[in-house]
Amino acid sequence: MKTKKGKLLLSIISWGFFLWLVGYLLSFILFFIIPASLIGWVIAPIGTAITLWVLLRKIKSRDINHYFVLAVAWTLIAVVLDYFFIVKALNPSDGYYKPAVYFYYALTLLLPIIVGWWKKSKSNTSLVTQDFN
Repeated sequence: MKTKKGKLLLSIISWGFFLWLVGYLLSFILFFIIPASLIGWVIAPIGTAITLWVLLRKIKSRDINHYFVLAVAWTLIAVVLDYFFIVKALNPSDGYYKPAVYFYYALTLLLPIIVGWWKKSKSNTSLVTQDFN
């Protein structure tokens, strides 16, 4: 799986599932510690930090298209797994889709795009700098 498509597929499946699983497990732990209405807001900064770590340290691509694909795929993974493993399986009495969940979906979509754009602009800047040296 050393091809570009193989790396992209591995990034989508492994990291997408890992990031979703971290939030899922954290929600179960936090359920016993804080009010249910705050769980999403507590997980958001933790999830954001972990997602940024994955995007900055583990995803090596400088191709912005790679990050667009990651953004859409990771968001779809989150929506589908949330639906089956939270909405259907747990059937929360007060519902699941609240502002914190939509915020989480927005971050899942936007963080890869923002990091991809930043990495691309950073690599373009270093190329311009090298031209002047």
